Amino acid sequence: MAVRISKRAKANATLKPKDAVPSGEAVAALKKFQAPKFDQTVNVCMHLNIDPAQADQNIRGALSLPKGIGKSKRVIAFCTSDMVAKATEAGAIKAGGEDLVAEVEKGFFDFDVAVASPDMMRVVSKLGKVLGPKGLMPTPKAGTVTPDIVKAVKEYSAGKVEYRADKAGNIHSIIGKMSFPESSLVENLEFFMHAIERTRPATVKGHYVKKVTISGAMTPGVQVKFTSATAAE
Repeated sequence: MAVRISKRAKANATLKPKDAVPSGEAVAALKKFQAPKFDQTVNVCMHLNIDPAQADQNIRGALSLPKGIGKSKRVIAFCTSDMVAKATEAGAIKAGGEDLVAEVEKGFFDFDVAVASPDMMRVVSKLGKVLGPKGLMPTPKAGTVTPDIVKAVKEYSAGKVEYRADKAGNIHSIIGKMSFPESSLVENLEFFMHAIERTRPATVKGHYVKKVTISGAMTPGVQVKFTSATAAE
């Protein structure tokens, strides 16, 4: 059975740059595509020269983009009783200790990010089998286990993005909304690319960043010409 291609997809295919282009041109090209009526999320995918099966090459972390991502996140905080009020004031939709752990065990998953103070991990660790597969388990590497709960809640509520290499060595992230000014999307894109560049493991030889592509939720991908911010490339 033949796959039906929409008029928009056909039109966008003619607008797509054939080769990799600088970040500014890539964002401009993205903006020219025929768009749906909703404000699309803009994503970046970086294909890295890594083997995620190697512990030191399992790239993972979190960062706040300079222009934000145009959306807030629902954050819960596992913390001691004296920090509950401060966490909720900072933006957490729920905060608590063993009571919150019990709530999650009973099936509460209506949140995007879970943060925890280090002293709470002995209690939170029992949620590993529940939150781990969903990518919601607090971890120091992603910055979601931290003694500064208030700061973490504020940053993640404001849209701090987490990233993690998949089995194929790709890292995906949101970099904003299509309604953002081109300059804001370019700034976020370049900030993210160079932040990932700085995660380069010492064991990686040759080029670290193999390919970068940006796309809207309903657009073709546009390949970005990556320019290293260091002499490593």
